[in-house]
Amino acid sequence: MGPAGVVRRPVVVDRQLLTRLGRVTEFGPLKTRASYRTIPLPVTVVDALNEHLATRDIADDDLVFTLEGRPITRQAFGHVWRPVAKIAGLNAATGPGMHALRHYYASLLIRYGESVKTVQTRLGHASAVETLDTYSHLWPDSDDRTRDAIDSVLGRSREGSEVHPAG
Repeated sequence: MGPAGVVRRPVVVDRQLLTRLGRVTEFGPLKTRASYRTIPLPVTVVDALNEHLATRDIADDDLVFTLEGRPITRQAFGHVWRPVAKIAGLNAATGPGMHALRHYYASLLIRYGESVKTVQTRLGHASAVETLDTYSHLWPDSDDRTRDAIDSVLGRSREGSEVHPAG
């Protein structure tokens, strides 16, 4: 956060909330080196966070979102998420949840043309292979683009008419 609790762009991911059986919920290190990352926040998110912060007294080192003053664990998130997802018509019992929101973010990045490397970095994957293994089916088919590229050089368009390459 910036001065007076104002959210700035980007956000730095440098720790995770650890919930372990029989232990106090606390912050701990991320899983891998690649998990440490900086994510540019969209203006919409920055505006919403700043609106949220303006109505609360939150110090720079406090959590921005809590449930009854406690950190929101995956389990606690599920108890809040499932009723909301049901109202929205989502099948919350079998899928949507915190991890589904992560997949939704990745699918939006892919839909709007982000590269494998960018998606890998934003999600904190250790390698592009991990990203491709999970999301390759979402990248658009490039058959038409590759055909058009070769046809433009060799002189034919997709419709079969002559193309005169520049140059």
